[in-house]
Amino acid sequence: MSELDLAEHGLRNVAAGDLKPVLKERLQVSDLPAHPPRVLLLYGSLRERSYSRFLVLEAERLLKTFGAETRVFNPAGLPLPDEAETSHPKVAELRDLCAWSEAQVWCSPERHGAMTGILKSQIDWVPLSVGAIRPTQGKTLALMQVSGGSQSFNALNQMRVLGRWMRMITIPNQSSVPRAYQEFDEEGRMKPSPLYDRVVDVMEELVKFTLLTRGQSDYLVDRYSERKAEREKQSAAETAALGVVR
Repeated sequence: MSELDLAEHGLRNVAAGDLKPVLKERLQVSDLPAHPPRVLLLYGSLRERSYSRFLVLEAERLLKTFGAETRVFNPAGLPLPDEAETSHPKVAELRDLCAWSEAQVWCSPERHGAMTGILKSQIDWVPLSVGAIRPTQGKTLALMQVSGGSQSFNALNQMRVLGRWMRMITIPNQSSVPRAYQEFDEEGRMKPSPLYDRVVDVMEELVKFTLLTRGQSDYLVDRYSERKAEREKQSAAETAALGVVR
């Protein structure tokens, strides 16, 4: 691997050994995974006639059509964060599905101008790290919301912040369905409309981004600051070990 010339560009505060060149060949991987993209879908309502669930099921149909393998998590029975241990069956199920997934879809109703606590609780049960494993880092994410009134993007904006915080690759496109009670028939199927077309766009884009980044996400999220911190941690441990031996 070629070394970067820090002096040429006046970089004074960078640890040379931890700053690595960006390698184009690492972004042109030939042996990408052959299995279908794995997508986990989360929704944010427990109502019997839940429009966020209906929208997620429409999204799932589209994802399967695009060749993805899907799982929809039912939040019924999931305890509040900190109310139970991580061994709780619903918590364990959610975490296992998150680890299994390569992409996710989050869909929330907008309630009091915000995403619902039901959707937020699901996200809160998924930690940034479990040992050396980061359950969400590098995974692609698509966002959707439903509203009872006029079109809004409050829940979408909140979820986009959360996706960034969870270190996910959140795709640019998104779906907001206003007056959701008018957009679904009695069987819970979404009616034809430009709003439905946008859902198709979002799922198509999610599959494309997932195919583009999976198998390479470890390299895409490999960070200078974390390499430096890990090296310093190992160096301190080695120094401590030498002190014990002496």
